[in-house]
Amino acid sequence: MSEATNYTARELLSDGSQIDIRALRPEDEADMLAAVGKASAQSLQRRFFVMKRHFSDKERAFFMNIDFKNHVAIVAVAEEAGRKVIVGGGRYIVFEPGRAEMAFVVVDTWQGRGIGSILMRHLVKIASDARLQELTADVLPENAAMLKVFGKFGFKPATRRDPQTVHLVLELT
Repeated sequence: MSEATNYTARELLSDGSQIDIRALRPEDEADMLAAVGKASAQSLQRRFFVMKRHFSDKERAFFMNIDFKNHVAIVAVAEEAGRKVIVGGGRYIVFEPGRAEMAFVVVDTWQGRGIGSILMRHLVKIASDARLQELTADVLPENAAMLKVFGKFGFKPATRRDPQTVHLVLELT
């Protein structure tokens, strides 16, 4: 395990509200499922490329059993109605030495407030600290907001593996 296991930071959103960015924990499973339950069909389609509302035991184990070496996941936690809730998350999974694929999701009512960019910045830092050389992502062409976030961080379009997605790459120095 790496120090990403205990990762935590506090961030200020553009509207002045605060969120905590922290490592995903095993005890977050119910809150993660609740966040998925609040996401629209379109947001889930953009994240999973299929309409996904329920997860098998194997899928839940995959998303929750993070080793913080080859699979790193962070969440954005905000206050809603007096309690802390997960409002977004991002992760990367190493698919070959030095290279990892990223993915993000932000609950619809929290979109447009900079959470995707904040999650991106923290994951890029964690990946750099882990000495990864390259981050990749596949994004649906109609997901203009996420394409903009990736572009802001210097991701460039690369050869497509799948004609239905935009394949993006960021070389880390």
